[in-house]
Amino acid sequence: QVQLRESGGGLVQAGGSLRLSCAASGSISMINTMGWYRQIPGKQRDLVAAITSTESTNYADFVKGRFTISRDNAKNTVYLQMESLKPEDTAVYYCNMNIRTLWRISDYWGQGTQVTVSS
Repeated sequence: QVQLRESGGGLVQAGGSLRLSCAASGSISMINTMGWYRQIPGKQRDLVAAITSTESTNYADFVKGRFTISRDNAKNTVYLQMESLKPEDTAVYYCNMNIRTLWRISDYWGQGTQVTVSS
């Protein structure tokens, strides 16, 4: 059984910073791509940033230059450093990992963490 646990969300003023973390635990052989998504109520879940096992990164246009994704393979953890936050960044942020266990390769999701940016 694999679980993803997120932390680091909260309330911040516009222009501020937050760092999200997501740690995976369980019977993990290897983690391929790690990513962060966000969702506003009533809207679809959008990719924010992703990082491959070779540390190639991909960012949504709306966060380029402000957010940085990184990973620590020894800790099975992915981070999202968010700078220059805007009110429109307010959303529930979800981490996602493509994980190989002894039995299969599957996508796993965290429970979500709320980020609220006040103007």
